[in-house]
Amino acid sequence: MAYDDVFKKIGSFGRYQKFIYLLQTLPVVFTAIQTYLSVFILYVPDHRCANSDNNGTKLQRNAMNSSMLYSKCESYYNNLTMESIHQIFDPMTESYHPHKDFTNNLMQTKYISIETSADGNSTMRWEECKRWEYDTNEFETTFVTENNLVCSKKLYRTHAIVFYMAGFTAGSVLIGIFSDRFGRKVALMASIVLYIGSNVSLSFVQEFWLFTALRFVSGVSVGGLLSTCYVMDLELVGPGKRMLAGMVYMLFWGLGALLLTGMAYFIRDWRNLNLSLALPTILFLFYIICVPESTRWLFVNGRKKKAERIFRLIARRNNRSFEEPILPDEVEKAQKVSFTALCSYPRLLCNTVVVFFNWFVVALVFLGLSWNVNNLAGDVFLNFFLTSIAEIVGFLLCIPLLDRVGRKPVYVVSLFTGGFALLLTMVPVLLGSPDIQWMMFLLSLVGKVGSSAAFATIFLYSAELFPTVIRNTGLGFANFCARTGGMIAPYIPDLSQEVSGDFGKVLPMCIFGILAILAGLLSILLPETNKRKLPETLEDAVNFIQTKGRNDLGVEINVVPPLNGNIQQNEKLNPLNGHVQQSEESAMLSG
Repeated sequence: MAYDDVFKKIGSFGRYQKFIYLLQTLPVVFTAIQTYLSVFILYVPDHRCANSDNNGTKLQRNAMNSSMLYSKCESYYNNLTMESIHQIFDPMTESYHPHKDFTNNLMQTKYISIETSADGNSTMRWEECKRWEYDTNEFETTFVTENNLVCSKKLYRTHAIVFYMAGFTAGSVLIGIFSDRFGRKVALMASIVLYIGSNVSLSFVQEFWLFTALRFVSGVSVGGLLSTCYVMDLELVGPGKRMLAGMVYMLFWGLGALLLTGMAYFIRDWRNLNLSLALPTILFLFYIICVPESTRWLFVNGRKKKAERIFRLIARRNNRSFEEPILPDEVEKAQKVSFTALCSYPRLLCNTVVVFFNWFVVALVFLGLSWNVNNLAGDVFLNFFLTSIAEIVGFLLCIPLLDRVGRKPVYVVSLFTGGFALLLTMVPVLLGSPDIQWMMFLLSLVGKVGSSAAFATIFLYSAELFPTVIRNTGLGFANFCARTGGMIAPYIPDLSQEVSGDFGKVLPMCIFGILAILAGLLSILLPETNKRKLPETLEDAVNFIQTKGRNDLGVEINVVPPLNGNIQQNEKLNPLNGHVQQSEESAMLSG
């Protein structure tokens, strides 16, 4: 009897399993919160050099006088006429226009003193800016405003996000290995402790490098939580429910983004915001008595008696009882093949490279669009809220379409739809009409829906493309490509600050759009996998590509989120009632 036959006896997704599934998936809400938290605690408000006579940090709109001109950073101008000054500062509205330019240069002065001559011309001298004034309409304080991470330090903000993503990568790998060695529950509790310690402490730090170090540790905990919770969820349910369990898991991520939006709207101080979102996770410490160890891990590691007790508890809570043992005596080991064997099959190697590139692009676009909301016109809270809704819509669209339409059509259309929508954002911006600027945001939402649908599809699609003998290794490399994309993603929105003019505003989304379209074009080379018997050997995979026919077989396989990174080695796919089931350790990666 195969291990997954157990679920025929105790139930694939009974009442007790649903309760444990809910407990195990709740931490995913807080992993999304920490991943997107940088949008708010590292928010960069409008700012300019502070008046030397003004000791405050709030932006004073009426601080302009006839002899002083203030701007964001630094530049030096000679022979500036008072007429040119009014091109930058409007005395009628006493409003400051930081993006207006003089002689095709951005007005970015730290602190400029103007001396007016008899002919009406002015010469200017600049002084080092030691303080900045910030607009507090959106936030009272952010870590950026407290530490003046603007101008020459503006990349510090992006570096902090990348350090978090580096921790994300390290956590998914290291805690994944820890999970395989010491157990899922031990890894879950270790991740929770790291999460609480790093994020609660973050609210009390002052220095940038300490802030960055704690964000790295937070990333480690998030990477560990994502991989461990996902593994425990899929090992909890029967093979027929694993695809649904994986999709619902991703919806919890979307719910976390929505919760973050609401909390950030009502709590405008970054320290209080972070602390209010970190303290509730202390309740997860009770999981040590509420959540059982993974029965699959116990069984594989020779602790059959404890696994049997947990299965009998699940069966009893699901109103089922048995006199005979529930678990099989043993599980067969999988055949192992070196990943380098792909080099002997050029077409299979080509498809593998395409899959790796797609994982890189999907992660980069999916995360990059969320971090790009600060560059969009309008209210940052509304922008992020609608972007999070678009994310959830993309996830939901996949649930009915993947089986009815097929993996490949859903994936390719998602990439093309999102990519072309992002490219079209240049139209309202370059036309320059204020009446159609809303179209840019609307198109970015369509791009987010497309990238989210592609995000939800690629981990199932790619898992079905790899043959059994190299599936874990293939998914491991693919997820590493995704994590690389996630680390590069924060730098793309920053290009809008480096490139001036209207083109700079649309450059990040044009990059996202081009990459999405290119990934979609390459994906046309991949075969459809829906309702086909999946390949087990490399030779099967070659025949799978060459054969266009479809077999009426239901397909069930464990799926892996693109941002996750725990590679587990003991894998076996057991044919069972027309299904293909992954019955040993799945490739679970943390995103």
